[in-house]
Amino acid sequence: MAETRLLLIRHGETEWNREGRIQGYHADSRLTENGETQARLLARRLAGEDLFAVHCSDSGRARQTAAPVAAALKLDIVYDVALRERSYGRFEGRTYGELEREHPEAYLKFRSRDPAYAPPGGESGAQFRDRILAALERVAAAAQGGCAAVITHGGVLGVAYRHATGAAPDAKRGYSLHNASINRILCSGGRWSLEDWGDVTHLAAGSGDGIQGA
Repeated sequence: MAETRLLLIRHGETEWNREGRIQGYHADSRLTENGETQARLLARRLAGEDLFAVHCSDSGRARQTAAPVAAALKLDIVYDVALRERSYGRFEGRTYGELEREHPEAYLKFRSRDPAYAPPGGESGAQFRDRILAALERVAAAAQGGCAAVITHGGVLGVAYRHATGAAPDAKRGYSLHNASINRILCSGGRWSLEDWGDVTHLAAGSGDGIQGA
């Protein structure tokens, strides 16, 4: 059975990444000047890849990152609301420090990584995981043994990494979530495996590894 390769890419650095604010499903923040540079360098790197398609979250920060990539590859962008970041409900727009001070009990539940816990007005970890895995399986099926880029968010990368490695959803994060990083997943017959993770060699100044929910 032919292997499909997914290049999972987190959007470039945003203003809220710098501030440590949770963006999530609804809230958004524009790329910083550094983030725009990251997107251009990413496009230059991917111009040499044999890519079948460019899929993208419809959030503004992902769109900004995808635009130069699609132009370099001369491909249309397939936008998908299902590739958005997890919905953090009323936590969106807040920093972890603010949550800890103002909502200590909810903050502790949130930081416990309990997959059944949903922030007020948001998605549980399990709901988010199911949404993302279904969306990525659709992308893999559409690529038909080729290679597709998916420009999305840190939490999405986390779901893919845990699924490919079999890591428990509540295990402590031990992987990078760099802005504008390239992360390669092989999909074959419903089985996922890591080919490469956290590649930022195309970024002259490296990349920050911010919080999930970005």
